[in-house]
Amino acid sequence: MPPTVIGIDIGTQSTKALVLDAQGRIIASHQQGYRVDTPQPRWAEQWPEVWWRAMVDCIEGCLADPEVDASSVQALCISSLYGGSGIAVDADMQPLHPCLIWMDRRAESQVRWVQQHVDLAWLEAITGNGVDSYYGFTKMMWLKQERPDLWADTRYLLPPNSYLAWRLTGEVAVDHSSAGNIGGVYDLRQRCWSSETAAALGLDFDKLPPRLVDSGDAVGGLSEAMARQLGLAANIPIIAGGVDAAMATLAGGATAPGHHVAMIGTSMCWGMINQQPTAGSGLISFPHVLNGQRDIYTFGGALTAGASVSWYLDTFFADHEHGDAYAELEPLASALPPGADRLLFLPYLMGERSPVWDARASAAFIGLNFTHRREHMYRAVLEGVAYALRHNMQAGEAMQVELDPRLIVVGGVTQSDLWMQIIADVTGRPVYTYRENVEAALGAGLLAARHQGLLSLDGDALHGTLIERATPDAEAQRTYDALFQCYCDLYPALQPLMHRLDAIDSPLLPGKDNH
Repeated sequence: MPPTVIGIDIGTQSTKALVLDAQGRIIASHQQGYRVDTPQPRWAEQWPEVWWRAMVDCIEGCLADPEVDASSVQALCISSLYGGSGIAVDADMQPLHPCLIWMDRRAESQVRWVQQHVDLAWLEAITGNGVDSYYGFTKMMWLKQERPDLWADTRYLLPPNSYLAWRLTGEVAVDHSSAGNIGGVYDLRQRCWSSETAAALGLDFDKLPPRLVDSGDAVGGLSEAMARQLGLAANIPIIAGGVDAAMATLAGGATAPGHHVAMIGTSMCWGMINQQPTAGSGLISFPHVLNGQRDIYTFGGALTAGASVSWYLDTFFADHEHGDAYAELEPLASALPPGADRLLFLPYLMGERSPVWDARASAAFIGLNFTHRREHMYRAVLEGVAYALRHNMQAGEAMQVELDPRLIVVGGVTQSDLWMQIIADVTGRPVYTYRENVEAALGAGLLAARHQGLLSLDGDALHGTLIERATPDAEAQRTYDALFQCYCDLYPALQPLMHRLDAIDSPLLPGKDNH
């Protein structure tokens, strides 16, 4: 039987596994959904057992496909959501607390402490990253300060893919992309943990697993017990994998400096490959999942992209299925002029990440009048996400990296021809998408195949069919250039009011977390 590999992506709302053959083709896939726990406003956490059960189900689902021979599987690689704090495990490797994932924003007081007590320029020069409650190191500080008994019992803090690889192999290791994404405690230039910054932040250095590996390296071999449970061969290599945004970017063809990909689903991540950390960019940087000792993955992200559209449809089309609402709105919104008749939307429904970095930022429609209808608001939401994309790309372009002229877009938004044209007109770049379903699980599969010598990921090798979806319209570009400047000016103008609104407390309002 020809050799195959398995790529797995542990996502925020679902896990997906797929089987690749030696040509990089997907021959089977399986997906399992779940939910995020949100016990308080701005909290977001998940128990790792949920991920474990979903991963096992997805592997078993793939192996049940008649096209797959379990004996042909040579390796397995794990991509995962950015796990924020990581999973606190005790000396017996038992989880002590849910993982505070990327969207959790509870560590605002820890952010303020860092801002007041640590030299931020020094911290960013070492780590390549700033300070925000998005980053895992601030969430670790929250665990230490708010859950001291748990912290005392914690042996390691493990990213999701590291924890799952341990369960498969019995070996503890953290890949460099996951370590770098924690920020604060990782030296981006030296590619190692920083005991110096950990001490300044008051974090226990010995809780960071000492073994760091490249994303394409094997953590260990599949244990005999797990091989029997899954129906795979014992000792096949379990590849470390890495952060899903970089994995999806790899699947989208980003293998060399200047390559860049926008991954737009529930949230948005635009990432580029470069080789030098650049302080002050307002973006997030960590070693890339390919050639990570040389290349850096730098990205910016909007917290709510597709989620903004889902919110809009749930709010204004509650009696419609989403598919029916899209079918009704797309032609109406397509007939509108660029700018939705001067209606702007700030897509800050959960605060915002880069380049704003404000957990208390809020969404807004600006410019509403009696002439606007539901299709105007729908188009404004699509355009608002496109402006957020351009805002992050602008920060990346300031780093003096020569970017590929084309913009590759992957994710659920590629189903909308209107959105693809808006993105082309707003960014001024031709937009390309893949005929195939390009996602993080594919990136994991590609790394596993590369480890086994089945595929090369060097140069401009693409594992899919690129299609040009939209080219910029010069007249639309001029309109969007003017509107984009308004968009950029809106947040600084509204930020004081956003914060004042957020600070209002009343016995008639729901309880609020401390921030």
